[in-house]
Parts: sequence; structure tokens; C-alpha cells
Amino acid sequence: MEQFQNQELEYVVDDYYDVTDFEDDDVTPRSGTSSFDDDDSMDSDFEDDFELSKPKTDTSALEVRNGKDIQGIPWERLNFTREKYRESRLKQYKNYENLSTSREDLEKECKEVEKGHNFYDFQFNTRLVKSTIVHFQAIKFAAFFGAKLCLRSRTAVLSEQLADKGSIPYASNWKFFHFQLRNLLWATSKHDVYLMQNYSVMHWSSLLRRGKEVLNVAKPITPTLKYPGCLAQPLSRVQISTMTVKDNLMVAGGFQGELICKYIDQPGVAFCTKISTDENAITNAVDIYRNPSGAMRVMTANNDAQVRVMDAVNFTCLNRFTFPWSVNNTSVSPDGKLLAVLGDSPECLIADAQSGKVIGNLKGHLDYSFASAWHPEGHILATGNQDTTCRLWDVRNLSESIAVLKGRMGAIRAVKFTSDGRYMAMAEPADFVHVFDTQSDYSKGQEIDLFGEIAGISFSPDTEALFVGVADRTYGSLLEFNRRRYDHYLDCMV
Repeated sequence: MEQFQNQELEYVVDDYYDVTDFEDDDVTPRSGTSSFDDDDSMDSDFEDDFELSKPKTDTSALEVRNGKDIQGIPWERLNFTREKYRESRLKQYKNYENLSTSREDLEKECKEVEKGHNFYDFQFNTRLVKSTIVHFQAIKFAAFFGAKLCLRSRTAVLSEQLADKGSIPYASNWKFFHFQLRNLLWATSKHDVYLMQNYSVMHWSSLLRRGKEVLNVAKPITPTLKYPGCLAQPLSRVQISTMTVKDNLMVAGGFQGELICKYIDQPGVAFCTKISTDENAITNAVDIYRNPSGAMRVMTANNDAQVRVMDAVNFTCLNRFTFPWSVNNTSVSPDGKLLAVLGDSPECLIADAQSGKVIGNLKGHLDYSFASAWHPEGHILATGNQDTTCRLWDVRNLSESIAVLKGRMGAIRAVKFTSDGRYMAMAEPADFVHVFDTQSDYSKGQEIDLFGEIAGISFSPDTEALFVGVADRTYGSLLEFNRRRYDHYLDCMV
């Protein structure tokens, strides 16, 4: 994706690894990073195998029934089959870990799931809009021979070791992306989807099959809401880290603690500001919910270990809660009373949504957590973790999780329930989305198998559609799946 020229390393991945004795043209992913064995995990693996000038067409359900790949990948023209390439990806993929806790007994805890079910059928894939995940670049990062680049907790530290006398300084291009935040796609109806594409928030109409820019965050943003005491301030060149859309309000967070609030049906941006001046204040998650009295609220989870609650009308900060670690995700229960707090800790917390007081600890995960969702009935909470599992908890008994669902190869970066509670979907960082039937006690599942980084997943509010955003330079796209109703209708031939 297009980059602004940063003159220093701004943000990097969680945890740390050391790079020593590096060379200009020899930058390879380290063991433990969430990537494949290539120089840029966001780039397509297929570009060298066929002409890039080939027209990039969309894919319909009819074409898939006639043998076309759902992403339009021409396997028949490649030197390997889809099955062989899948086998290779599974072998090469290395799940990112913050904590090196033993996972030997994890498999024993995981629920046996009967795969092969089809709850959502493929409907359409478009490349007219393409999901993207934010990259960060360090341009011409000067280092001396023998210097060690230490990447720790999203902060760059250059610790120079003693160099031999007469060593020659050189410059090297480094490219990183924050691969742990994957809430960059939201459906407000079965025909309307909002997603990040480079520096634009795009609206896709699956009915008209047309995309339209809703917000450009590369340009200066001036808030329209002004009143005495308002903390709004202009922003520019924002790199979006997370977003949500609900009840005509779109809220987006940025990698430098920015917050942007825009009403979808109105021009301009109602409110924007930097909610923290902390150097490590990434806005990791945003949520729109209603409190027990019905008032709409905006909640932000930041890397400065704070959760902020704001009024969704005048955007004043009503409360802030501080926790012992960076907060990666929050979600409020359907009745607005309980708050799930997840972050840079194996433990997840349940707090009072009004006061922020911790009332329960969820123990069982082995690494940091980045995703959560409540079942619409309000008793079951799902949490996604870098230990490759999603745990289900009954908040009426927090002593242990009631089920553990495992991914195929990577961390669980996104979790969603349908509004009727019938299905739950969880997404890995790349290649796999899993859908579970909750009425079968999560024992029946559908595995959606694709290729590419997953930028986000979203069910439509009426449960009829499931959208998946794929981030890839060549095959980046938006995939649509429709709920199977087990009625026999003639397929639409559009």
C-alpha cells in the first residue's frame, strides 16, 4: 500500500527479536513472526507465475460451480495445484507468539469439531474494493556494522554494540506492518459494507456492485462539531488501526492515538482528536454500544493501558479505566452492564461497564488476546488468543472455560456472532475463517479456505451475509457468503 516517507522507525510488532549482521538485500522474516518465507507477507505469492497484465475479474457463484477458484487464482496455469500449495503454506507458516509457554497440553483441551458443513455459501468475490492492513516503513534507517536492532513492544530501540574501528555505516530499508489488529471491515446490512482500502474508508454496495470513498484519512481532517470546551482537533495523514460502524455512526482509531467519528449520512467528520499524547498510544479497538439506560456510547481501548468511554452525541469523555497492561480489545455485554477487557496478558478480565471495577478473571489462555465477542443472550463470551484458540466462557461461572476451539494454523484475530446467536465465526491472521453452529454446542463447523491475510470479518445484522476482507497486492478482495436456508430456490444467474 502507499506509504508516507517516515524518517524513523515509528511502530513495530509486539514482543521483540534481534536482527544482527543484516545486509541491505538480505532481510528475511525471523522464526516466530506471523508470516511466510518471503520478503513481504502482504505481497502475492503468485505474481511470478503468470502475467500481471491479465484483467482482474470478479468471481460469481455460478463461475465457482463451473470450476473457477473463489479468488480467481488460475491454478491450471501454475506449476502446482491448490492442494500442493495449501500443504506448503501449512508447513511454512509460523504463528506469532509473545509468550513461549508450553502448548503441549493445549490440543487435549480443544473440542472435537465435525467439519465439512456449509452454513454460508459462497456468493461473490470482488476486487473493485480491496481490504488493506496498515504497513509501517522505516526509510533509510542508518546503522553501523554490528549494530543490533531490537524491536520491543511496538517501540523501536536501536542499541549500538561496540563496532570495529573503521566500520562503514550504511542504510537499509525495513518494512513492517501491525499484523495483530484485524477489525477493518463492518457490514451494516447484507448490501452495505465498510472497509479500509489504503488511506480510504470505502463503502461497497453488493446490490449495485459499486464502491465509493466515504472518508480519506490521508488529507487534513477538520471536525465540524464545535462548542465551548470541546476537545476536538484537526488531524492529518492518519493511519487507521481499527474501525466499527453502527447506528449510522462510524468510529475509527489510529496508530498514534487518534479517534475519528463520522455520521455516515452527513458530510465531513463530526469529531476527531488525539485521545492520548503517550508515545505508545495506539488505538487498538473501538466499540459502539448502549448503556443500561439506552444512551449510545463510544469505547476505545489503547496501548497506554487505558479504556475510555465517550458520549456518542457530543463526544465528551465520560470515564476512563486504567488496567495493568496494554488493552488490545474490549467488548460490552448486550445489556450494557459487563465489560470484557483483553490485552497483553494471558488473563482476560470481566469488569463493571459503568465503574471499570474488575469483578472476574478468565484464566486458561497461554498468550496475549486480541478479539472478543458476546453471544446475543449475554451469558457466553468468546475470546480469541495468539495461542491459536478461541475460548468460550459462561459469565455465570468464570472458574474455567466451557469450550476451547482451535484454529488451523494461526492466532485467532477476530470473533463474531450472528445477531440471532445461531453461528459464531472466528478468523485466523491468514487463510482460514471458521464458522460454528452454536446450537450443536459448537461441535459442527464450516472451514472457509482461502489465501491471503484476513483484514476483517463481519456478519450482516440480519445474519443473511458473511463478508471476509482479504489483503493481498494481487488478490486483495472482498468475499461475500450467503446464509444457507435449506430451501430449494433457483440460483440467481447474475
